[in-house]
Amino acid sequence: MKSLCLVTAGVLALTLLIASISLLVAHVFQSVVDLQVKQGTVLKNGTETFEAWEDPPPPVYMQFYFFNVTNPLEVLQGATPLVEEKGPYTYREYRPRVHVQFLDNGTKVSALNPKTYVFEPQKSVGDPEVDLIRTINVPAVTAMEWTRATSLQFATEVLLLLYQESLFTVRTVHELLWGYKDKLLSTIHLLHPEIDPVFGFFNKMNGTDDGEYVFLSGERNYLNFSRIVEWKGKESLNWWTTKSCNMINGTDGTSFHPLISKNENIYIFSSDFCRSFYLVYDSSGSVAGIPTYRFVPSPMVFANTTINPDNAGFCVPPGNCPGTGVLNVSICKQGAPIFLSAPHFYQAEQKFIEDIEGMHPTKEYHETFVDINPLTGLVLQAAKRMQINVHVRKLPEFFETGNIRTLIFPVMYLNESVLIDEASASKLKHVLLEASVVTGIPFVIMAIGIVLGIVFIVLVCRSRGVSEESTEEERSPLIRT
Repeated sequence: MKSLCLVTAGVLALTLLIASISLLVAHVFQSVVDLQVKQGTVLKNGTETFEAWEDPPPPVYMQFYFFNVTNPLEVLQGATPLVEEKGPYTYREYRPRVHVQFLDNGTKVSALNPKTYVFEPQKSVGDPEVDLIRTINVPAVTAMEWTRATSLQFATEVLLLLYQESLFTVRTVHELLWGYKDKLLSTIHLLHPEIDPVFGFFNKMNGTDDGEYVFLSGERNYLNFSRIVEWKGKESLNWWTTKSCNMINGTDGTSFHPLISKNENIYIFSSDFCRSFYLVYDSSGSVAGIPTYRFVPSPMVFANTTINPDNAGFCVPPGNCPGTGVLNVSICKQGAPIFLSAPHFYQAEQKFIEDIEGMHPTKEYHETFVDINPLTGLVLQAAKRMQINVHVRKLPEFFETGNIRTLIFPVMYLNESVLIDEASASKLKHVLLEASVVTGIPFVIMAIGIVLGIVFIVLVCRSRGVSEESTEEERSPLIRT
């Protein structure tokens, strides 16, 4: 009976150890979890995935920071601009997807994504309708750039004198953000109705959408989950000079496919940037106790053409490249000399930082990032940080420009951020716990095998001890004298 127990324990221990090692090597249970995640990450009506995509529960906040110019007269004489940062002016952003329609047997989904901004005074430094900012007069600069060396040059100069416009203007934060009726633009509007008489960096962007998107649902391939295939009815852009630069790649940055790898590039299309760009793995961490991979924009995205020749397509007109860290988007901003960068020219060429006194770029506050749970592809924390600049220079045709140096002049930057809410974090933790239980089964089997192996060794040792004692007794004489 004892021998039978020994054999059973030994065989069972060896079997369980072999089985657990085989399961680990073959990734059987990990493959089961991966398959379940892939099947669950599809935009399908009535599912939790679709509901979270349609109306994301985590709150989104938009913070605006402005650069107030303190030495405008000196700047017009050629001095270095001195700016002071003012902000944040914080708004709660609501961005549900509406008019959702399923296309091509559920393989595609079309939707509009209107955004509404509600001011949050407790998260702001002041009142946007009261606080004044001195900054570049964008309508005046744009009009001068439009009409220089044309037949309308003289008329523009007359209007600038008539309306007493200068290179700098003083406006409230609210006006600069959401718009004010500009006298110069109003006059131009009479001749060119396509020119909006109201100017604001976010004019007509509160309560409106930026066009219809068509997404892939992920039904056929989980890697295509929420990937954009059309925007405003087109499969590509037409602003840039090369096919690759005009491609619409990736998602809108609010969701990603599951099973994220550290080695892959995460593509995002942003209508604010008028282009697609990609993020690369930066570090591992955790948010609300949930493991994450942090992805940040690759330095190659806004590198100059000597570092990244592929960026030549973003130089409009061809050959007109501003330098590393800055993107000229005037072609998609009605010709206004708008240039985009990271806040405080973070990761841009040193010349841009040195040209403006008051720039203090830091990774912590000025880098765009996305923290993604690698298993589910869910965004736990993210911050999109973008700075709006105006290209200014001396125009001999217009005395308003004085002797100003050629500059990429910072006006404002934004920080659009999101952090997973407690309810969503709790649900995700439950999902990850279930996944860890399933993937941990081989280790449980291995542990049982090890325990049985130990029992087997103990029983064998005891059996040998008893055997040795019996043999010694047998050797002793039956009759002792």
